[in-house]
Amino acid sequence: MKETTLKTLEKIGFTALIPLIKLLMWDEPKKQIVILSSRILLPAVAIALFLILWAGVSSQINTSLGQLPGPAQVWEQSTSLITEHQLEQEKKAAFYERQEARNAKKLAINPDAIVRVRTYTGAPTFIDQIFTSIITVIVGFLIASFIAIPLGIFCGLSEKMNNALNPIFQIFKPVSPLAWLPIVTMVVSAVYVTDDPMFAKSFVISAITVSLCCLWPTLLNTTVGVASVESDLINVSRVLRLHWFTHTIKIVVPSSIPMMFTGLRLSMGTGWMVLIATEMLAQNPGLGKFVWDEFQNGSSNSLGRIMVAVLVIGLIGFILDRLLMTAQRFVSWDKNVEIR
Repeated sequence: MKETTLKTLEKIGFTALIPLIKLLMWDEPKKQIVILSSRILLPAVAIALFLILWAGVSSQINTSLGQLPGPAQVWEQSTSLITEHQLEQEKKAAFYERQEARNAKKLAINPDAIVRVRTYTGAPTFIDQIFTSIITVIVGFLIASFIAIPLGIFCGLSEKMNNALNPIFQIFKPVSPLAWLPIVTMVVSAVYVTDDPMFAKSFVISAITVSLCCLWPTLLNTTVGVASVESDLINVSRVLRLHWFTHTIKIVVPSSIPMMFTGLRLSMGTGWMVLIATEMLAQNPGLGKFVWDEFQNGSSNSLGRIMVAVLVIGLIGFILDRLLMTAQRFVSWDKNVEIR
């Protein structure tokens, strides 16, 4: 039971909890206390000092919207946003209950009556906007990955193909999302024309812009990883006369996974940063739009709410990066990938 628990925690990336579990089981308690103090106590002290510094600095800064919010004000606004979400969910549930009751009454009078099921059209809450941003960045990231990984493998296997395409990659790699956004907006507006769209146009624009900006780290790192496969492995593949597909799946891909995941992590980080700016301009109802709306709103609570969004954006970015590191441990031949 003990070994199973520890191995599970290690696989999913919660290595910081392993010393705590061992301490509770009284397994080398002195050693576990030392490890816990370095992994938990020191970060806790650093966070506490940061909060104290933040509170002290914020009390000295006054803006056009009032005093810069400190930790207490940000916490207050975070609870307020959660309360607003709960109230909105109650309104939504009540709306559907009234609709069902009205339709049931109508059908009771006339079983052949045509009833309509209307969708609740209330404004998205902060929690809703969080999920919208997460879905958007994941879709954009997956689109980019499905393009970048195969193309990176081909470029890594073929020096001629890499020499031909590398200049194009280097030209487009540093292009800002603000430059891509108008082009993507015009193309999507011209192509994505339908009376019953499956996805909102703002969502499609944001996802494609994210894809264009997080394509390059995965592509370039995959190319380098494939091109850096050890010559001994290549020679073994030649001796065994492996088919090119078998050679790629059995030799190339497993050997290049560390570099590939480095690119994926960089792409996710880039995509998440790009998304917030894109949502501000494309008006996709995510965290970027929330920040922009609060900035435009200019109320006394706006700065506190923007700070809540900033902290949530950072936390989600950290979680997404941690999930990719955990995924690497599952698919990599090297199970000793360190997750910090």
